[in-house]
Amino acid sequence: MKKTALSLGILAAAFVNAQSIKTNIDLVNVKDDKVAVTMEFPKMKSGDVKFHFPKTVPGTYSVDDYGRFIEGIKFLDNKGKELTFTKVGDNTYTLKNAQALTKVTYFVNDSFDEEGDATKHKAVFSPSGTDIEQGKIYMVNTHGFVGYIDNMQDVPYQLIIQKPADFYGTTALVDQDKSEATDTFTLANYAKLTDSPLMYSKPDFITFNAGGMDLVLGVYSPTGKYKAADFKENLEKMVVAQKKFLGDMNTNKKYAIMLYLAGTEGPQIKGFGALEHHESTSVVLHEMMPKEAIDEAIVDVVSHEFFHTVNPLKTHSEEIHYFDYADPKMSQHLWMYEGGTEYFANLFQIQEGLITKDQFLQRISDKIKNSKSYNDTMPFTVMSKNILLDEYKDQYRNVYEKGTLLTMCLDIELRKLSNGEMGYRDMIRKLSQRFGENKPFKDDKLIDELVTVTGYPQIKDFYNKYIAGSQPTPYAEYLSQVGVEINKQETPPIFWFVKDPNQTGYNEKNNTFIFDESSALSPFAKSIGFKITDEIVALDGKTIDIKNVQEFINYSKTIKDGQNVTVTVLRKNGDKSDKIELKGKAVLDKMTMETLQFKANPTAAEKKLQDQWLTGKK
Repeated sequence: MKKTALSLGILAAAFVNAQSIKTNIDLVNVKDDKVAVTMEFPKMKSGDVKFHFPKTVPGTYSVDDYGRFIEGIKFLDNKGKELTFTKVGDNTYTLKNAQALTKVTYFVNDSFDEEGDATKHKAVFSPSGTDIEQGKIYMVNTHGFVGYIDNMQDVPYQLIIQKPADFYGTTALVDQDKSEATDTFTLANYAKLTDSPLMYSKPDFITFNAGGMDLVLGVYSPTGKYKAADFKENLEKMVVAQKKFLGDMNTNKKYAIMLYLAGTEGPQIKGFGALEHHESTSVVLHEMMPKEAIDEAIVDVVSHEFFHTVNPLKTHSEEIHYFDYADPKMSQHLWMYEGGTEYFANLFQIQEGLITKDQFLQRISDKIKNSKSYNDTMPFTVMSKNILLDEYKDQYRNVYEKGTLLTMCLDIELRKLSNGEMGYRDMIRKLSQRFGENKPFKDDKLIDELVTVTGYPQIKDFYNKYIAGSQPTPYAEYLSQVGVEINKQETPPIFWFVKDPNQTGYNEKNNTFIFDESSALSPFAKSIGFKITDEIVALDGKTIDIKNVQEFINYSKTIKDGQNVTVTVLRKNGDKSDKIELKGKAVLDKMTMETLQFKANPTAAEKKLQDQWLTGKK
């Protein structure tokens, strides 16, 4: 019996390999920062073939066109003869009468190297991008390296990574060979492949168990400033708190974290953050950050990605379940997928004692302030469904601001309706029990499903007004119900280029001030024709020096209302930037500061609801 079972296992493995798409990524023989990829296919069933690289991948909500990083592609038959093909756009290739197709070869450029120049295409968000630095680091987000053939997305992939013998691959995948020269993995389909990032570098990793889950943390620190062990204590504390917060909603037995710390040398990347996957997350932060700041980012950013294991990775609509990489159809429910997840990432910290009540309230206050930079009357469902279109994509980051606040208010609404017996977390748990990883819900039926799982038809009114409707959410009204009030205070008139000076950034390369494209321009900036994409070079001839930036700020504070002012800016002009001067009379602007505070004397009902909200207890 044992011998027969073993023989059948060998035969089964051989059958799977024969029917799989064998994909080889060569991280050893790298030329000109390009990696060679070879894909071998089982016999083609169709004469006409479409071969794609992703236009968009789940979790990014942006058009990235990964096919533009591909060079020298060849389609070959079993004798090595090249087949004729037609390239359609950045991502798609078509072949006629392609029954003889057996192999595709090509080279991959990385996305990190082009982040500094977004004149031709908006840069790929770094955690979903790719990095090829021979002898140092390979960030292998698989969707940037591997393509697929239409109607073959569900064929298994055998992924073989040729790697330097002294490199280690951080991943949640299990290596199926013992060779020091190769790692071999079997993935059920293309979706599983793109759900499985890897980071190869000189070994710096730790493995441990926290909350019943095995974790691996791999760290790339270009100068060696940090080691993986430096973050173990903080990470372990966070994971234990998360697992406790989620309870039976999370079933992960393993999880991998790939922490890439960007240095001052090498690629000048800008997209700091993380991208979620079922069993892993790729994280990009800056090596210059103090350890305390990295620890804080791990709690805020990595916890957000881990909470995605619940929503949308395991509870989602058909648009996500049947994701079309070539022509993606987006869901209406970013308010839940991203906003609800960001709410969890903050709520668990107060409920599990990682932050204080006042710290939690400050975070909510910041999100209310930040949300005002966006269109508050745009229905979230409309924005979400159309997020890839130009007229909506600039509103995307509001999912982390207003999206969080919407779920907070829904949490309070549910707790009030149920006398504290049910909150947003309970609703999501019930939704995940009703659906799950392999059973998607219909996008336009979500609110009906939420009414079903909660038993409260009143939340449909909330949804229609504030999520699918254009009514601004009455935060003050909801916060008052949990014993929180908004304190408004007007600042003295100030001179600056955006309404909120805190939304000012610094471009090290140009020694300029820059601003987030969602920032609201100040009245003065509008009066002189300043554009939000302009970079501030000088004010009245006084240039910016980051070492003495306070001198520049102090000078701006001396400017009087009506004073003649000259602002020197860099303005994009095609592939270059022009230095121009904008002149006008200064306009000083008052800013109303809103802060949240707990009521000194809340009613008994408000105090009870507040305690249930902040502790999660019924």
